[in-house]
Amino acid sequence: EQCQFVKAYDDEMADNEDGGTVLATKRFVLFKLCPTDSESCSYNYGEYLIDMETYLEAYVEYVQEQQEEFCNTCDEACEQEEEAEEEEEDGGRRLDDANQYANYDCSCVETCEAIENMEENGYMDATEFLECQAIVDDDDGQLFAGPYCSGGEKIKIGVFSDENCMYIDSGKSVDDYLVDGDGVAIKLSYGLLKETYNADAPVSCLVVEEEDENANDDEDENEPEIVELCEQLYEEAAKCEKIHGFDNEYADYAEYENQYAQEETVCDFISAVKSGTYTETGDINIYGGSSTMAGASGATGGQKFFLTVFILSTVGLAVYAAMLHTQLTKGDKADLSKQGGAMA
Repeated sequence: EQCQFVKAYDDEMADNEDGGTVLATKRFVLFKLCPTDSESCSYNYGEYLIDMETYLEAYVEYVQEQQEEFCNTCDEACEQEEEAEEEEEDGGRRLDDANQYANYDCSCVETCEAIENMEENGYMDATEFLECQAIVDDDDGQLFAGPYCSGGEKIKIGVFSDENCMYIDSGKSVDDYLVDGDGVAIKLSYGLLKETYNADAPVSCLVVEEEDENANDDEDENEPEIVELCEQLYEEAAKCEKIHGFDNEYADYAEYENQYAQEETVCDFISAVKSGTYTETGDINIYGGSSTMAGASGATGGQKFFLTVFILSTVGLAVYAAMLHTQLTKGDKADLSKQGGAMA
């Protein structure tokens, strides 16, 4: 739903005498879990905040698996369809295996060939830059490439001036610095990365099982299986659920005790992010957000800035601590299958 950089106080940055700042850039992604039986995600849903690195790592792996499965099916279906047509032309009977792929849309072959031959066609997958890495390292200096939030809704690869990809140079394009092994210029392909923020293609969190003809009808119904992507992101994310009518009872599970205690703080922080409190680069947007600070009219501009940084950075660190606690303590898992639904 939203991608946001947030600059907050960092101990390591404060200890670095040559750093020039005590603020580090935290990268967050905000997403929802919505019920499948609802046309709009307006009630009985949850909002979740997770660090961008974890989100992208999990989501890209999921999309890659889906893409591989799609192309494998495409190859199998279209090969069998072609063989079946040859058999019919020779006066033979149509292969039984081909019947399941009758009228299959083989335009997928062109798509899958383009993916397979991406490098030969002068492109490089943008997901190669999910981690900050150098793209220029010479006597003139260094430049780095990594993901950034574009317009609050998209994730793109940008050029940064530091090895942690905190300071983006919006005047530069990654494409201007990429070359293949022969020194020929190449460009980024965003086909895979776009799927991580495609609002028109939400992920169903329930695994669709194929019908088993040999299954015993009298057998108890199996517990619904959850898509690994949804389960992983749910476990790692800071949660805001109760105010939206969704109580998944995650407080009953040991590893979520800290998050349950911090839920109000998490919800406040998510609300601040959505209301425009931060700029695209993560700085405090004192005049752009919808919130106002009561009683601050007598403070100077500098006082307002430091007071705002102190309040919002503290909230941000509390949310970050809630997510870290989940990563460090893994016990019983909340029953996400009760929600079902889809991730948006």
